[in-house]
Amino acid sequence: MTSAPAPRRRTWRRRLTAGTGLLALLATALVGASTAPATAAPTAWAPKPAPMTTPWTDQVSVDNPLPEYPRPQLTRPDWANLNGIWDFAVTGRDAGQPAAFSEQIRVPFVAESSLSGIKRKITQNDKLWYKRTFTVPSNWNGRRVVLNFGASDWQTTVLVNGTQVGAHQGGFDSFSYDITPQLNGGTNTVVVSVYDPTQTGGQAVGKQRLNDVNPHPGGGIFYTAASGIWQTVWLEPVAASHVTRLDMTPDLGSGSLRVKVQAASASGRTARVTVSSGGTVVGTATGAPGAEISVPVPNPRLWSPDDPFLYDVRAELLDGSAVVDTVGGYAGMRSIAVAKAGNILRPVLNGKFVFQTGTLDQGYWPDGIYTAPTDAALRSDLQAHKDLGFNMVRKHIKVEPQRWFYWADKLGLLVWQDMPAMDTGKSPDAAARAQWEAEYHAVIDQHRSSPSLVMWVNQNEGWGQYDQARIANEVKAYDPSRLVDNMSGVNCCGSVDGGNGDVVDNHVYVGPGNTAPTATRAAVLGEFGGLGYRVPGHEWYPGGGFSYEDQASVTALNNRFVGLLDAIRTGQLPAGLSASVYTEITDVENEANGLLTYDRQVVKVDTARVRAANQALIQASKDPAPPVTLPTGQYRSLRVTTPGHTNKYLRHSEALAYTAVVDGASSALLKNDATWKVVTGLANGNCYSLESRNYPGEYLRHRDFRVRRDANDGSALFKADATWCAVAGTGGVRFSSANLPGSYLRHIDSEVWLATPGGGHAWDNAATFTEDTTWAVDGPWAP
Repeated sequence: MTSAPAPRRRTWRRRLTAGTGLLALLATALVGASTAPATAAPTAWAPKPAPMTTPWTDQVSVDNPLPEYPRPQLTRPDWANLNGIWDFAVTGRDAGQPAAFSEQIRVPFVAESSLSGIKRKITQNDKLWYKRTFTVPSNWNGRRVVLNFGASDWQTTVLVNGTQVGAHQGGFDSFSYDITPQLNGGTNTVVVSVYDPTQTGGQAVGKQRLNDVNPHPGGGIFYTAASGIWQTVWLEPVAASHVTRLDMTPDLGSGSLRVKVQAASASGRTARVTVSSGGTVVGTATGAPGAEISVPVPNPRLWSPDDPFLYDVRAELLDGSAVVDTVGGYAGMRSIAVAKAGNILRPVLNGKFVFQTGTLDQGYWPDGIYTAPTDAALRSDLQAHKDLGFNMVRKHIKVEPQRWFYWADKLGLLVWQDMPAMDTGKSPDAAARAQWEAEYHAVIDQHRSSPSLVMWVNQNEGWGQYDQARIANEVKAYDPSRLVDNMSGVNCCGSVDGGNGDVVDNHVYVGPGNTAPTATRAAVLGEFGGLGYRVPGHEWYPGGGFSYEDQASVTALNNRFVGLLDAIRTGQLPAGLSASVYTEITDVENEANGLLTYDRQVVKVDTARVRAANQALIQASKDPAPPVTLPTGQYRSLRVTTPGHTNKYLRHSEALAYTAVVDGASSALLKNDATWKVVTGLANGNCYSLESRNYPGEYLRHRDFRVRRDANDGSALFKADATWCAVAGTGGVRFSSANLPGSYLRHIDSEVWLATPGGGHAWDNAATFTEDTTWAVDGPWAP
């Protein structure tokens, strides 16, 4: 095991500027200009002890946390960060503004978190209240002042100097208000109230549940709630006519970047967009705000996980020839689609199939709950993916701040973005559905320009499911530049497959399973794995951790995990699987199946070994081997390929499977016992079953791991146990179990077992595992 390195403390500040050179500035995680000093931190405030400390817990500034500019895709040079210490109070849900704010909270950390300084359970009967003062810098005079919220969960009302400026519903999308009319020219007061019923309401909640904020047994796959402001709050001055959003879509076919400059009060104005690289302009074009502008990008350098190249973008609003507003952004030139590759429908990046191997990333933190303690921490989980050789991440039913997407864009990770689910086991009413869809559209708008984001995942395992097909069609129409997954885990938990979208997505624990592509959808494995290992001293609730399959040691964890990746490479990839999502990148509360501990202090697996396995999987996809085919309806004998035993064959005796020496002098009975009829798989037409030569109607199957010959009783279990999927092996064929993919037909000490790489049984012994599971398909001993 290795400890995760602590990030280097940044001790300097610079002012963020828009336009050319933006990427270089963002890559150094710049902080905002000190144009509006935060309220001084009172000596009474202090964070609460965290149940686990990350390498960044103690690096969070008291009065200036998360000082980086929060919106990399729409930057301006002047802004003021309002993160820091706010006055705070909790009242009943229907109460008005309290007369006194008796506590203080560090924004933007949720009230349940230790980093907020509150750290207590917030229920559906509570309302949160925040208050602070600010002054507007004099050099902002003559411009509008906008108050921005990265996200606040869930129902947020904002007042400035006693006047309500807006109310917002939604926990995962940003919102802003022009507060210019409410400003008084001196010290201003902003008050924010938030009501968050978590799963007792009808809104999108993801994995949040009303649980105790202190570590406790149980909780399962659901975690601590996150109530209130949880992303950066900031002020910025804008012109009366100003840009509100950049919608950027790369078009490789025309060698252009298609841009819509969304703007406010822009009647009669012209938008100009300039794309540059390293300070050199590569293309510029003008058009009407809100209309599509095609900016030429000749001979584009394509964005990919191997080369995540980003262009600088500058957008200007013009009044005649005068520039009235300028914003900066960035873009990556890439395409994503589904197309035939080797006669199998697969996702193609920039026109080429590359296997997408990633993890489930839930974005929880033991100190900040929903909010990473620092920007370096936010980046670190994505960097861990890169270090381990993954090229994709599934952001699981949570939507991160835009800086997270920036780091995915910059580091080069394909992103599957889930829309956070409503509560499980409920059919949402009309109001909940309308709110969920409106928030989903806002999320799409907010992140539609990130090149890393390649697929929207609408729903998960049937949680709050409804109108799956309609929603998939509408999301595809709203953002045709990306893939759409109508339901992740269509085979699980009562979910209903809408039957459309770009992929068919199964969940298989431990897996990897046999997800098959169709004529219209590529095959992906939306979740698998869940291998658990608890690291003493790094458990959220010591002794309370669980997983889908506990591992006895680090060695066992490495062997088992790499075995799963190898099984995908050798078996599922050639059979048509195009992507896989391992559960998960870190432990989360009592889930102990992370590749890293919840505190990010320990990497559990061998980084170099996992990286090599992922790289081998990705490389294999670039030139995938054709599926292994066997001659159905014909007799064959299976010969051992292990050196020193190549004169032995698979045979049955007293119904059990063994290996034995067979030669021309062997008895007729032995030759018959060592001869099998290859037939189409009883449970899967893409695989095979082996019927006994001298006991027709009886098949080679596994039962309690021992391999034997049994009569077909017609049951689904028998058919699955007696079905074997052929996988290419060196000098022969490997036979993977159809219902336990990744486990193989193996001989050991002349007995034949169903063996698993990294498994804990004696027959899983790693010595000569590959050779023992590889069989030469020879002509039959008994024709």
